[in-house]
Amino acid sequence: MTTSSLSDYTKKLADYVVDLKYDEIPTEVIERVKIMTLHTIGVSLAAAPLKMTKDVAEMVKEMNGGAGGCSSLWTTGEMVSTVNATFANGTFADMLDWEDCAWAGHPLSGAIPAGIVFAEANKKSGKEYLEAVVAGFEVYQRVSMAVQPPKGFDHMKGWGLCNWQIFSSCVPAAKLLNLDGKQVSQAMGMACSLSAIPNNLAHATMSDSYNYSMGAAAQSGAMSSLITKYGIRNLEHCFDIPYAYCEQMTTEVDRTWLDRRLDDHFYTMDILLKHWPANMWVQTPVEIVDLMLKEHKLTADDIEEIIVNPPTVYRMGCREDGYTSLTEAQFSMPYVIAAIILDPIPGANWYTDEMMTNPRLIDLAKRVKSGSDEGDTLSSSFEAYQSGSHPMKHVTIRTKDGREFKKSLANHKGHPANMFTRDEICDLFMHEASTVFSRAEAQKMIDYVMNIESVDDFSGFNQLLPKSTGR
Repeated sequence: MTTSSLSDYTKKLADYVVDLKYDEIPTEVIERVKIMTLHTIGVSLAAAPLKMTKDVAEMVKEMNGGAGGCSSLWTTGEMVSTVNATFANGTFADMLDWEDCAWAGHPLSGAIPAGIVFAEANKKSGKEYLEAVVAGFEVYQRVSMAVQPPKGFDHMKGWGLCNWQIFSSCVPAAKLLNLDGKQVSQAMGMACSLSAIPNNLAHATMSDSYNYSMGAAAQSGAMSSLITKYGIRNLEHCFDIPYAYCEQMTTEVDRTWLDRRLDDHFYTMDILLKHWPANMWVQTPVEIVDLMLKEHKLTADDIEEIIVNPPTVYRMGCREDGYTSLTEAQFSMPYVIAAIILDPIPGANWYTDEMMTNPRLIDLAKRVKSGSDEGDTLSSSFEAYQSGSHPMKHVTIRTKDGREFKKSLANHKGHPANMFTRDEICDLFMHEASTVFSRAEAQKMIDYVMNIESVDDFSGFNQLLPKSTGR
């Protein structure tokens, strides 16, 4: 195919990745990436008690032919290869569904693991890490928005979230491997070739394969750049050639997103961080309930019913016989609200097998009901978020003694319009990391991340991690 008549969006993105320098990144963006880094490590460590987390660590060592390599597993401190560490840490980051939500997915579970893994393996500086992660976020945001489905799309038909996820890890790996512009273009082309087809299987079955899909996307993105490092012929112009990628994803391609405001805006600042270990569209109602419980000193014994208005489509499921997976529980507004009422301290403790079949929790979950307004669809919710706002939720709590309390909120803590401060994210990390760290150990990680621009050689990162032989 001749390329003279093609657009040059792929080249523009590739050149952006290569040319982006630390000194060109605004201070507030650097600060935000530090906060994102700390939160991603924190939610990964918070998942350490889960059986699935331990399974991943063991499985990755089998994939690796045993422990050994130049990149760390965050939950155990063991060393494996770059691509295997990216898979494991990407899976850990999404295990509790606690990391983030951008306009179209979870780039933190790709960019942060790949960034740390390849910075560690290649002895890069903290500034080089920050450059790579920012480049990853900026490419991810633009590519994902260029291929969004038509307005009103039913997400249960199979959204491409785990498809474009691959670019969030491909780009940081490419930059930290010192690929040139042509090679970055090729790496993104390889990522197109390795990306997952959109499907609804994990959501239709509420399977925890969803977490593995995030890890696999992170690994495939890293592999795309590693393959390119060792040489691949041709494979450029992936976002410009018709049906190479974009038209495979949507009937309403908008390539103008690919270079939108590349010279004057960092879409990194538009990524939401989750306050609670739960699905994106469960966050605000849980936040409201938490505030109301504290304000009115309510306990589980007080609750007659809780009304969420408007409800959110596909997020009001209640299993009277118990919940069968992390994903099913994390995606259930009734479940997560019941969990915070029973145990106000969030973490892996919300998602034990015992908790997911706890009769008291299930009874409370059945008391969480949909309001009378038409439910917010996932499509309309994302459209509101993409436009800079967020769905407003109204919660009514009625008590057994006849009292009634009401509260409304749109932008929960962690939304770009209500972002965590440095102190708040450090306090949250202290809690997240308490599963494996003493306070002194957690503080060492905080100091490292919050001063990451002063790190000369990332290979020392392993010294900060918990040390374990796995099971």
